[in-house]
Amino acid sequence: MIGSDAAHGRCYYPIVARTALYRDPVPFRTARAEVQLEHDELLLEMPGGWMRRHSLDGVAASTADGVVAAKHEARVQRRFVRMLILEGGNTPVVVITPPEQGAVAPNVVRVPEAPPESAIVDVRAWEALAEWLLSGGRLSACSIEDLARLACIATPQFAVLIGEVAAQRALELAWGGSGPLRGSADLDTQLSPLVNAARSSPRAGEALVSALAHIAGAKRRRYRL
Repeated sequence: MIGSDAAHGRCYYPIVARTALYRDPVPFRTARAEVQLEHDELLLEMPGGWMRRHSLDGVAASTADGVVAAKHEARVQRRFVRMLILEGGNTPVVVITPPEQGAVAPNVVRVPEAPPESAIVDVRAWEALAEWLLSGGRLSACSIEDLARLACIATPQFAVLIGEVAAQRALELAWGGSGPLRGSADLDTQLSPLVNAARSSPRAGEALVSALAHIAGAKRRRYRL
């Protein structure tokens, strides 16, 4: 029988190929919410198109490991997720990473279960949002790399402000202790995180345009002195 299968170009018994090798031919993907961040407000555009608004004034942020019972076809699996928990309003707001990207959680592991109304967002958006909120939500405490990540989840208005702060930070780093004729190459280097982010994020692109405009104005003022 092995020889017969080999003669027909098959190396595995048919049931093995179906179960062991191709058990999940199409990995499932949960619907995502889109993050839009203002300096004092979090907007979550849910998969159905409706918007959730959450004020960040007086909110306490924390992170924790959790699980979600993720259903795919006829199976239900407990999957690990990361939870960002915002407390301060009437009901805590929970933002989680995609369940399908987490490992399967054994039943013996006791961790909190994420609420069914949790917003699922992409990992990069979750990390940028968590970093911003856990650091106190202050642009002055952000590096240019931090600002580039933040710009990717910002509203257009907030992205403009982020670009201005990134430009000021780049100017301080490039012109600190240097003459006015030095700085173009240094500025390009300092802004490279924002340039790279703008290649894949329109919101980061808006921040970059704002940063370049701010730098151009600063150069004109500097050269007049």
